[in-house]
Amino acid sequence: MKFMMISDIHGDYSALKRVLDVYDQGDFDKLVILGDILYHGPRNDLPEGYAPKKCIPLLNAHKNDIIAVRGNCDAEVDQMVLEFPMRADYLEMFVDGHRFYLTHGHLYNETNFPHLNAGDVYCFGHFHIPLLEKENNYYKVNPNSISLPKKGVQSYIVYNDETLSLYDLNHQLIDSLNITKG
Repeated sequence: MKFMMISDIHGDYSALKRVLDVYDQGDFDKLVILGDILYHGPRNDLPEGYAPKKCIPLLNAHKNDIIAVRGNCDAEVDQMVLEFPMRADYLEMFVDGHRFYLTHGHLYNETNFPHLNAGDVYCFGHFHIPLLEKENNYYKVNPNSISLPKKGVQSYIVYNDETLSLYDLNHQLIDSLNITKG
């Protein structure tokens, strides 16, 4: 399975459009969204391309491909316009013998860490900082924010053949991490 992982869209239409253009050309199986889909929240500045209403049809066009969790800026009313489930605080996805624990990061994080097994991949957003690392016997990954990064550039992750690759919005490789078992 090949999938793209994004987080913290915050209603940024222009960044979402750029990422979905890559997605549409990349022969992906799934689009994983780690929360904060439409709105920017009270602590964030407005993204330059802030247009949540324009994001809705872009996302709904991919509804059959999307696996999404709820972020702290997502509300019940968002589910009324989005045609894919996005209200779970966490989900688990099993790919290539790995359990991917998907969450936004505001509920399950370093102070309330989920139980992980050897080889599991903890995927979170919320902090707007990219991360690809092995810690103890599991992996921690954060695709960053495609709209409001706090460090570096806007980015997303591609998973393919047991490798997680971090790309900027120009699809330039920033970093990668192999999670092969054994």
